[in-house]
Amino acid sequence: MDFELIKKTAQGYLPAMTKFLRDLIAIPSESCEEEGVIRRTIAEMEALGFDKAEIDPEGNALGWMGEGSRIIAFDGHIDTVGIGNKANWEHDPYKGYETDDVIYGRGGSDQEGGVVSAVYGAKIMKDLGLIPEDTKILVVASVQEEDCDGLCWQYIHKEDGITPEFVVSTEPTDGGIYRGHRGRMEIRVDVKGVSCHGSAPERGDNAIYKMADILEEVRALNENSATDADEIKGLVKMLDPKYNPEHWEDARFLGRGTITCSQIFYTSPSRCAVADSCAVSLDRRMTAGETWDSCLDEIRNLPACKKYGDDVKVSMYLYDRPAWTGLKYETECYFPTWINKESAAHVQALVDAHKALFGDKRIGHPSAMDKRDRPLIDKWTFSTNGVSIQGRYGIPCVGFGPGAESQAHAPNEITWKQDLVTCAALYAAVPMCYKPENRTDDVTEYRAGRTDTKFAND
Repeated sequence: MDFELIKKTAQGYLPAMTKFLRDLIAIPSESCEEEGVIRRTIAEMEALGFDKAEIDPEGNALGWMGEGSRIIAFDGHIDTVGIGNKANWEHDPYKGYETDDVIYGRGGSDQEGGVVSAVYGAKIMKDLGLIPEDTKILVVASVQEEDCDGLCWQYIHKEDGITPEFVVSTEPTDGGIYRGHRGRMEIRVDVKGVSCHGSAPERGDNAIYKMADILEEVRALNENSATDADEIKGLVKMLDPKYNPEHWEDARFLGRGTITCSQIFYTSPSRCAVADSCAVSLDRRMTAGETWDSCLDEIRNLPACKKYGDDVKVSMYLYDRPAWTGLKYETECYFPTWINKESAAHVQALVDAHKALFGDKRIGHPSAMDKRDRPLIDKWTFSTNGVSIQGRYGIPCVGFGPGAESQAHAPNEITWKQDLVTCAALYAAVPMCYKPENRTDDVTEYRAGRTDTKFAND
């Protein structure tokens, strides 16, 4: 394999990749509203000579190259979050600008740039004859990730019937190769109260005050240490073999779990009355050793929740928002933790490709390197579609993508042009670097695993 030719070819496609990415950024594409960017992606795939480009019933774009039975997939979600307060943007987030070095606008790093690099990586494979005879390449531009990460791959795996040999996630990795990340849950706490006239609040039972007690303890759960003196042991306890004897080392690799209140709701007859209900949403990030049951139980067992007894309900959200196609595919809002073994064949395929193309250190534009002085093989802070690919189904998954986690969901989002080229080149080299004879039955170091509710679709 001529690695210098791969790099040269990728560099030659930079103007086309830049145009494609700017076209995608210019089309607002929040979750469930991705039709425009999906159709633009299909058009690019067709123009580049993909063997097949199709849209599945959920609205994901699937581009195919090659004729073999083994599937190597590259996944990038095509949806974005909103722009938030537009006053925080220095330029129009859907028009933006480009310089010699960067492209500006919503979705550049998170993560339409990854879709662009994957599409052109497949094109380079075709140009240079880099698709093994027994292999098909699948490039997925997936939908609804920002709303419900992994839902798209629940559909692709269970309904489209696609099970790749492995999947490369093109989420931003700051120049690193990522083999896992924490999971997460979306938890809801509901508290009942009794309303009365605000002039005599002692006649009622204020649900907001009850929730205030609970939230103080939720905050303690996130911030406390785990000493014997702590009545509420903090989530940091999972880094300690005393509390997490089987998985504390994996937890230290991923980082501790976290919890925060993300939304609050209430009902009250009027502004002159005591609130008769209050509810909150909790964003719970899960490290190795934490399960969906353990996370729900730790809220139920908070002293304030026990104090208020049957007036408190702790549950997990369900996701049922229709895709842009109108399809509704329900799932619980549980997104499993996962880590792959560093020695796994699919991880090593990316490592070998990176070393042959660029060496054994992270690379990038000089302005990006302040966050890239880290090991080449690492993990994400946020979660990705890997929660389903690897977390639910155990399909090997590994990450390498253009851009930076720090740009995700932030105003004035940018991505670096050099990253687009770097990733396209590496993607093109991966299939020939993969050694299927080295694949083992279990590539997983830690996986929280599948779910068992009627919504699990597995």
